[in-house]
Amino acid sequence: MWRLIFPILFLVFVEYYSFLSIRVGLADANTLVRRALYALWAVPPVTLIFSIIYSRFASIADWSQTFRTYFFAFVFIIFIACFLGACVYFLDDVRRFGLWFARLFQSPDVAKASRSKFLGQAAIFAAAVPFSVLSYGVIRNAYRYKLHEVKIPIKNLPASLEGFKIIQLSDIHAGSFALKEPIKNAIDIINQQQADIVCFTGDLVNSRADEFKPFVDIFKDIKAKEGVFAILGNHDYARNKKYRESNFQTLHDMYEDMNWTFLRNQHVSISRGEHRLSVIGVENFSTKPYFPKTGDIKKALEGEQAADVRVLLSHDPTHWDAKVLTDHQDIDLTLSGHTHGFQFGVEIPGIKWSPAQWQYPRWAGLYTEGLQHLYVNRGFGCLGYPGRVGILPEISLLTLTRA
Repeated sequence: MWRLIFPILFLVFVEYYSFLSIRVGLADANTLVRRALYALWAVPPVTLIFSIIYSRFASIADWSQTFRTYFFAFVFIIFIACFLGACVYFLDDVRRFGLWFARLFQSPDVAKASRSKFLGQAAIFAAAVPFSVLSYGVIRNAYRYKLHEVKIPIKNLPASLEGFKIIQLSDIHAGSFALKEPIKNAIDIINQQQADIVCFTGDLVNSRADEFKPFVDIFKDIKAKEGVFAILGNHDYARNKKYRESNFQTLHDMYEDMNWTFLRNQHVSISRGEHRLSVIGVENFSTKPYFPKTGDIKKALEGEQAADVRVLLSHDPTHWDAKVLTDHQDIDLTLSGHTHGFQFGVEIPGIKWSPAQWQYPRWAGLYTEGLQHLYVNRGFGCLGYPGRVGILPEISLLTLTRA
């Protein structure tokens, strides 16, 4: 019951205080501006009511993917703006309550506290900033792919593997795509690097394997000298266990159509002369209790020939600290994703911050412990909010060099 009651109470709080901020803050504004902001204010509750009624007769999943993505992005942005504005204006009631309480101990002629027009205007400003920033993140940054070039030092790296290029992609989340043309441009960037291998580290879709079907012909154009390798992410597991294996089979069929090698606790050896590089792909393994823990490195290594370099593909970066560093010190490089860098943060010289670090200490970029390396990709697509602020979608180019 509380799962229903709490969200409703939360929505009532946001709507009440955000409406007060608009009404008081724009008391002197012209009628057209006030009406426009009143209309925006009404979007979240009207959408919630509409969704509840609509779901009784049809499925929102039947909507056009493009329309669905941008429609709910708009609702999300309006709600966040209203929420921040409401928080600021809530301070006004705290102030007024304090003055009321003080009057209890003062003479009756103390003036009654009126609502602060300044706080109303401050609330509108607090709402306008996230509205502008989040809208920019959708319009400008969702497909603004950034190539991160990083050198990975490997001790005793054979000369034949010096300069070996790995392109890493992660968290495509095809169910959130609204456009195709920018993705084709990203594929061109990938192919221009002339990588030895391309590694995809999971979360091809949001919840259903068939979300990716419209994009198979685009991603099958990815080229690599030794092939493309893919693993599972937590979103690639169907929520209903009854359909999980059929979902995996659909993924397998699409990977086969694209000529990608789908690794489920398996490995592949790549030879360069007398030397070998192993690509080890495991299923999802996370230390978080709500994500699958089916990744098995020992099983993936069964039958492996001696390798000079081992590259592990594991979707969740918590796997590195929990198992790789302690039990598999012969794995040189682990490639992960999952965090998306929260799709929000700051990355400028001297400052690297994102809310992602509150959940994942290793949330983006290269991490090194001793002779072992972890690279966490910031994600190719988006989930939930179909945009990015400060943390752009990533294509990683990792080059092996001798330490």
